[in-house]
Amino acid sequence: MSEFLVVAGMSGAGRSTAAASLDDIGWFVIDGLPPALITKVSELVGRPGSEAERVALVIGRGGGEHYEDVGPEVDALTAAAHRVRILFLDAPDDVLVRRFEGNRRRHPMGARGVEESIADERRLLEPLRQRADVVLDTGELNVNQLRNRVLELFGRDDGTERMQTSVLSFGYKHGIPLDVDVVFDCRFLPNPYWVEELRPQSGLDAAVRDYVLGQPETMEFLEKVDDLLRMTVPAFIREGKSYLTIAMGCTGGRHRSVALAEALAARLAEHGVATTVFHRDIER
Repeated sequence: MSEFLVVAGMSGAGRSTAAASLDDIGWFVIDGLPPALITKVSELVGRPGSEAERVALVIGRGGGEHYEDVGPEVDALTAAAHRVRILFLDAPDDVLVRRFEGNRRRHPMGARGVEESIADERRLLEPLRQRADVVLDTGELNVNQLRNRVLELFGRDDGTERMQTSVLSFGYKHGIPLDVDVVFDCRFLPNPYWVEELRPQSGLDAAVRDYVLGQPETMEFLEKVDDLLRMTVPAFIREGKSYLTIAMGCTGGRHRSVALAEALAARLAEHGVATTVFHRDIER
């Protein structure tokens, strides 16, 4: 049985970067694939002698007239007993507008203005976005951060169907990430930013970590979050969820949320939940 990853999303949201990242970690990547050819590719992959076990199909950058073909093609792949997942790359409209205007590229949807083209494409892609296994918001990510997120999500190949769990830290002043399942707000905790010697450090530094975790309310908070996740994570697995992203947010995304994300990931590991950690705003 082969494993297929269908990569789709908004133009300008990072499909090329995702494709290159998947290629780097050993996926057989077919970029710019018309949706109607998806099952044809699966037939070729399934022939004797084929060594392409993990195939990433990056949906083409046409005018959007064939987007409706993706769903039936994915259904056909699944019916053939392949493991199929969908990665959808997205970003807020204002970010997409800036990206197109910044590099003076023409939007592939046609001759209309950029904002109108984005709206048209979003409408056409909404059914695919709704059925995606992972919706990755690239609006606040640079190229290296996007690459790291793709590596975290799809770099492991342990042969299991278990859910992949990520813990993400972020700063509310930079926007709430759109691609997370559970969000915990830790802005009620004492802020190391107001301690002069701790301000230039981050939650990865021992002094900041000890300050945050040394607060009585922090430990009570972690205990309650731990109790909640011990109940919900097995339930998500039973329901067949492939990915779970848990977000910890503080004001700037550099101190409290970072320390708590690391602490939560360690607790999950103690419960046998393999977890990756990503700090979105730690360098801001």
